[in-house]
Parts: sequence; C-alpha cells; structure tokens
Amino acid sequence: MSAVRVALATVDDTRALGARLGGMLRAGDLVVLTGSLGAGKTTLTQGLGEALGVRGAVTSPTFVIARVHPSTVGGPALVHVDAYRLGGTLELDDLDLDASVEQSVTVVEWGHGLAEGLADDRLEVVLAVDTDTEERTATVTGVGGRWAGGPDVLAPLGGEPC
Repeated sequence: MSAVRVALATVDDTRALGARLGGMLRAGDLVVLTGSLGAGKTTLTQGLGEALGVRGAVTSPTFVIARVHPSTVGGPALVHVDAYRLGGTLELDDLDLDASVEQSVTVVEWGHGLAEGLADDRLEVVLAVDTDTEERTATVTGVGGRWAGGPDVLAPLGGEPC
C-alpha cells in the first residue's frame, strides 16, 4: 500500500489534483472518494474527467446516482457514481457497475464501505477540511497490486508520502 497527502489551498488545486490523477488512470481503475459535503469530491472528479477527455460536464450525480461520460479521445469512459443515497451494498450491486468497471474508470463518491468490492485494486481518496483553519487536504491511498511499489507510484500526484 502507498499513500500521499496533498495540500489543497484552492478549488483550482483540487481540480488540478484530479487532472494529475486522471493522467495516471486507465480502464479498469476504481477511485473511491470520501469526504464531507463540500469537501471537493465532485471538483476532483471534474479535473479527472478533463484529463480523461470525456464528453459532457461532470456534475454531481446525486439525484441520478450514476452518470457515464464517454471518452472523446478514444480512452476509457468515466463512470461517476454518487452512493450518498444508497442504502447499502445491495443497492450498489443493483447498478451493475461490475459489468462496466473493466472498460471504464469508475469514481464512486461516498463509496467507502460500499464500493471496495468492485475491484481488488483501487485508489481511496479522503478529502478533509479542517474546520478551524479551513485547510483542505487530500490523502490518496493505493490498494492492491496495481498501486504497489511504495510512495513512488503516487509521486506524480505531488504532496508528501504518509
């Protein structure tokens, strides 16, 4: 397992982290996002979508649960899921994400404790906001063989190993 912590001073920094992350991803990759309301989960996914060259504006799929953004550059589609309203893993299973996970990059907001079973290898991203200082950070942890290799595998994201 490898992990890095990245300071996010602005919204643009969050979007830029998403773009760096998107540059590392390929079909079959799963990204599980965790963070409070307003922590930057959708903003990070917007940067990721820009890097992947997907069609359509990346917005929160809160009310539609899942949205597919096809690639405009011949790469994998982005499957963007918001698990906030889901009642558990059975409802996540009903979305049949496992049918598309191998051909797409799948991002699941509010996915901690629900989406880990979709793939053995994944990135877990925790977006945090310090309520006293308003300082924002992202901790990105690689899980599984795809992300093995220590802190160097996540070095393109910047930040500090943790």
